Formats: sequence, structure tokens, C-alpha cells
Amino acid sequence: MTQVVSLSLYRFDGALARVWAFAMMGLARPAMARVPGIGFWKLCGSGTGEGFTPLPNLGVYAILCTWPDLATAQAAHATAPIFASYRAKASENWTLYMSANSVRGAWAGQTPFEASAAGTTGPLAALTRATIKPGILARFWHRVPNISRVIGQDPNVMFKIGIGEVPWLHQVTFSIWPDAARMANFARTGPHADAIRAVRDEGWFREELYARFTLLSDEGSWGGSSPLNRPEAP
Repeated sequence: MTQVVSLSLYRFDGALARVWAFAMMGLARPAMARVPGIGFWKLCGSGTGEGFTPLPNLGVYAILCTWPDLATAQAAHATAPIFASYRAKASENWTLYMSANSVRGAWAGQTPFEASAAGTTGPLAALTRATIKPGILARFWHRVPNISRVIGQDPNVMFKIGIGEVPWLHQVTFSIWPDAARMANFARTGPHADAIRAVRDEGWFREELYARFTLLSDEGSWGGSSPLNRPEAP
């Protein structure tokens, strides 16, 4: 069997729904642990804008999970009460199902994703997760606006969001690209490349993980449609 990773995004409108979503960052944990078939999982908030800022966005939350296979993942999202509660409260939701094709590093002391031998010639997703050293927080977040501006203007990126478990200290970036070449071109040039050099030279992170994924399927919408159906740049 090939491990499947799901990333679910939920948008909440109105004060009561947002208070509920914020409270569930703590209250949802027992219910998540009881979902049949679930492996590694994390509840995450997001940043303002497209998520790549230190200011929290109280209207968007994410749940990332691993599953033994696609059927188990889809069945859990369809039937588990905790996912039904999130859908009922959210004004919009989108779930993406993926399989990892490369993984490097650790998250909370473990490697949560299992890389499969299968590759992809179509769109792919990239996820980075880092625990930032408290002493370099100011330098890290000083870099982020330039990276956010560049990725926001890049016509090749199909989707991007920044999420995290703990504001400021734990940062997850997630993006979808038409192919590996265009993703690599972004990573190797401009502010993003400068930040990568600073990470290596100055040791910004206590822990880091990098993963690439093959896209399997998705459910729901984000911004009125599936990001996978939006036109890509030529």
C-alpha cells in the first residue's frame, strides 16, 4: 500500500465560527486521535494574506494527516464526526490527497511521510516545515515578506499557503506547481534562494523537513473552485 497524505483547509466567516475554530485547535485533539486509520496528524492555523506573514489569520485553519491508503483517507473525511463538524461550521473547505515522492528531515522528531517509488510528470506539491530558533525570529520574519511578494507574483505557482502549529516558531509552507522544473526555478533564484543560503550559513532552524508530493485527487473548493482546475502559466 502507498501512504496517503491529506491536507484540508477550512475558511470560517463570522465571529462565532472563528471562535469555534480557534478553540478547536485544542479541543479537537481527542477526536482526531480516535479517527479510524489516522496516522500522523497536525492541527494548524494560518497567517494573513496568503499565509506567509507573522500575523495570524483567524479565519483559515488546516488539518494535515497521514493514512495507509487513499480509500481509508477518503472514507475518514466523509464519515468521521470531527471532519463533519469542521465542514458544517466552515464557509468553504478543500481537501487535497497526495503521496510523497521525496522526504528529507524530521517533524516533531519523526519522519511522518513515506516516500513511494512512483514519480510524476504533472503538477506536484512542495511542503517545507521548520522549527525556528527563537533568537533569529526577527531575521526570519524580515525575509518572509519579500519571499511572499515574489511567490505571489509568480505566474507558475498554482496554489500557495503558509500554515503552522505555533505562531512565529513553527512554520509550514505549502505550494503546488505545474512541474518540478518551474518549482526548482523559483527555489533557486531571488529572495527565496537568499533565505536558503542564510538558513544554511546561520543555522536558523532547530528542525526542518522538506517533502514533495504527487497529487492524487481533491474534494471541495478554495476561492470558489478547485485550485487544481485553475489555468496554469504557459
